[in-house]
Amino acid sequence: MTNRIAFQGEPGAYSHQACRQARPEMEALPCRTFEDAIDAVNSGDADMAMLPVENTTYGRVADIHRLLPHSGLHIIDEAFVRVHINLLTVPGARLEDIKEAHSHLVLLPQCAGFLKKHGITGRVSSDNARAAREVAERGDPTVAALASELAGEIYGLDVMARHIEDHGNNTTRFLLMSREPDYSRRGDQGMMTSFVFQVRNIPAALYKAMGGFATNGVNMTKLESYMVDGSFTATQFYADIEGHPDDANVKLALDELGYFTTNTEILGVYPAAQRHH
Repeated sequence: MTNRIAFQGEPGAYSHQACRQARPEMEALPCRTFEDAIDAVNSGDADMAMLPVENTTYGRVADIHRLLPHSGLHIIDEAFVRVHINLLTVPGARLEDIKEAHSHLVLLPQCAGFLKKHGITGRVSSDNARAAREVAERGDPTVAALASELAGEIYGLDVMARHIEDHGNNTTRFLLMSREPDYSRRGDQGMMTSFVFQVRNIPAALYKAMGGFATNGVNMTKLESYMVDGSFTATQFYADIEGHPDDANVKLALDELGYFTTNTEILGVYPAAQRHH
């Protein structure tokens, strides 16, 4: 056990915050790409990877269905992390002197109201944690970063204004991956099962494949389609359902799914997290 958890991004990124929140006892390992984070687990440099899969404001984040089936990893947990955006400045800066704020493309529009009110111009950076690091390195009191409080802590910046996002419900769902699956647990909030499948080339295949979940009372919380190898004809689906494969109704539904699909692969069985609405 390395007791390390890998994430994509620089120290202070929201994925780093997710690691600290969900696995405070583990050392967070920054990685350049999602693939690098997965490789870190496969190579034994880390025990787990923390990958963001979707966000309430801008939808899909990582192409988890593209990364996961080939990764050899299994989903062992999920976490919902509130994305609070803060204006970070060099110590001693004053709000009225700030001319520009640097952050990731998806964060800037979420603070449009605050930036406009204070006459601050948004500037795009490749990563919000990187923006914080660069603001600290430049030492210019007229330049700020929009990032997590954790980034401020890491790079020695002041939190000039807290939680400046226009809408206070921005949440990212993360999945935690590990080399070994764990089907033994039962969560307080119930269980989730994630899987991918391809439908057989028969009329109404998807409708028939889904029928078993409806008739057996299994709630499907997510169903996404995506192309396989850039072909319009072969469609693969990714699904999240509530329940455990050992539950009688889930077992029946998955059996029925098997009749109408090829290549069904369970990606993980894990406790459902408390949903933050």
